[in-house]
Amino acid sequence: MRQIRGIPASPGIAIGQAWLYRPERVTVEQQRVSDPEVEWLRLQAAVNVVRNRLQALYEKALASVGEEEAEIFLAHQEFLTDQELMRGIRETIFTQKLNAEYAVKAEFDTYAAALAELDDPYLRARAQDLEDVSMQVIRSLQGQESDGSGLLTRPSVIIAEDLTPSDTIQFDKDKILGICIAKGGPTSHTAILARSLGVPAVVSAGFDIEDIERGVLTVVDGDEGTMIMGPALAVLESARQKQAAWQKARSEQLTSAHQPAVTLDGHRVEVAANIGGVDDARKAIEMGAEGVGLFRTEFLYLDRTELLDIEEQVAIYQGVVKVMDGRPLVVRTLDIGGDKSVPYLGLAEEPNPFLGWRGIRMVRERPDILANQFEALLRAGVGGDIRIMLPMVSGPGEVKRAKEILDETVASLKAQGVSMPEKLQFGIMIEVPSAALLAHHLAPLVDFFSIGTNDLTQYTLAVDRTNERVTNLASPYNPAVLQLIARTIEAAHAHGKWVGMCGELAGDVLAVPVLLGMGLDEFSMAASSIPSVKEEIRRWSMARAKEVAQEVLGMAGSTEVLEYLKGLTPS
Repeated sequence: MRQIRGIPASPGIAIGQAWLYRPERVTVEQQRVSDPEVEWLRLQAAVNVVRNRLQALYEKALASVGEEEAEIFLAHQEFLTDQELMRGIRETIFTQKLNAEYAVKAEFDTYAAALAELDDPYLRARAQDLEDVSMQVIRSLQGQESDGSGLLTRPSVIIAEDLTPSDTIQFDKDKILGICIAKGGPTSHTAILARSLGVPAVVSAGFDIEDIERGVLTVVDGDEGTMIMGPALAVLESARQKQAAWQKARSEQLTSAHQPAVTLDGHRVEVAANIGGVDDARKAIEMGAEGVGLFRTEFLYLDRTELLDIEEQVAIYQGVVKVMDGRPLVVRTLDIGGDKSVPYLGLAEEPNPFLGWRGIRMVRERPDILANQFEALLRAGVGGDIRIMLPMVSGPGEVKRAKEILDETVASLKAQGVSMPEKLQFGIMIEVPSAALLAHHLAPLVDFFSIGTNDLTQYTLAVDRTNERVTNLASPYNPAVLQLIARTIEAAHAHGKWVGMCGELAGDVLAVPVLLGMGLDEFSMAASSIPSVKEEIRRWSMARAKEVAQEVLGMAGSTEVLEYLKGLTPS
């Protein structure tokens, strides 16, 4: 028996034979060509094949995991239409008279290397995406139609050094029992896809795949973050019992998913979903969501060459409002910066775009973008419960300016006799530490707060949560983060305002008593997490939860907090 410890990425227990994913290595040789035009035509044909394949992956992801996760495959397609990238490849082929395979690898590698050297985690991830797409084009040029993913013919535990999004989504989801990868982090695309698929997963396990025996019976524990190969009979039996208990609990959770989340002493909280579009909204309702706590609108602005006009936005928002059928819909206004390629917005590449010109910070130079989005939401929200939310707020000045634009938009529409929603709220995200510290000054300006724990954690702890070497430090259970959350909720309630949470922490059952005890009013998460969080809320009383919250807020580190929470019982 051999046990390997990694980081929990998706909950549950998987038991099955190990299937080792080792994609075929692509080798590229530099060759002189006599007819560059023929080589260029070969490349165009290969690009078309890959573009069609990526579109198929997008549609498959859209159907199986939702819009937000599927967007990565639209981003991959953008590489194939990047004029500067293609211009460099063409120049290599025609000027140097070299083969298309070499030209693709050389140009993509140059771009990827430049991105990989940057400090920003998003841009480094784009470097990996570049490599993924270039390998697909080269395989197509070489006549390789498969990278080996299709060989998964029976239910298995997938073990790999790493998995790209295109790797993961190509597998038949009914044959994926569990996933364990040597690299990656809990916020990686692989981890996100695993959670969306409901597949137990462990990441950053640090093993050498050459040391793993193909077909060996394997247990993946997505709660503990372990992989056990060749388990002893007693260990295997224990894992089977835990798996059976988990499956039974999951079944019961799904059965009661549409019931309200009410504590033992009668306190009700709202459980909502994070979505990227209308398909996600439908899935959320099916899983028991009582509303939407985060509608990410930035995806509407990607993969375009010009700004959406108001009518286009209205149509998209109306689709979601209709699905929500009167349930609360919290819409985050455009949250996009120099980490994404959207030239028509006037974005420039920045050394650290997550701390740069993004979100509400764009309002000074581009108030028209926010005004147009406000107008579209007001027009689309008739009959709905619309709650508009600003991202990346760091102080009162930004909120006041945005409110001015909203008031001006409302006045203009009223003057035109345009119908608007009867239910309308205005709020902000608390994801920058300064906003949490100034919450008492911000609360009088808004109707609600929504805490984004992913960014609040990395900004508070100065930790890049996508960097594998410091992933263990990026914990929302760090008391410094928890104290900012508590301070935010206290300030909002002092002014009679409600507080939601739309970060990963809201969907973690371990955090339920802490967040309940702090007084969180709304939990918003991936739709797949709703049944389990609702069930956990029903196990606690507010009195007991307050005791737990008070205890953890006095602790010194995340390890201490986690150990304490794992040993808790509701009574």
